[in-house]
Amino acid sequence: MEDVIELLQERNLDVPVPLELPDEDDLVEIEEQILISLPDEYKQFLLEVSDIVCGSIEPATVTDSQSHTFLPEMAATAWDVGLPREYIPICEHVDGYYCITQEGEILLWMHGDMTEEEWPSIWTWAKEVWLES
Repeated sequence: MEDVIELLQERNLDVPVPLELPDEDDLVEIEEQILISLPDEYKQFLLEVSDIVCGSIEPATVTDSQSHTFLPEMAATAWDVGLPREYIPICEHVDGYYCITQEGEILLWMHGDMTEEEWPSIWTWAKEVWLES
């Protein structure tokens, strides 16, 4: 995990309006808005690296309700188009969403179905997908 965090920080792009990291209270508010608990590993991910901008994909964020990556909005849209409610979208994909299970596994949902692609943790996904985008 620490090596992935370092790699992400090294590749973080300078942007005109940098993202902010959330605090624990922000995460509680998000859980109340989406009516589902965030897995512990995902909370750590949001607390540590959700301010990073790198690559071509944009993981969900939780501090700016006006952002197109704001988790409650992303979740509402994903669930509306058919993502099963027990999964939390972590990142929009061209034709679907990367999502996290309550056990912390990352899955790819596309065209209304789960694909066979999966990652054992959000940190593995960050290294293999986000950093390679």
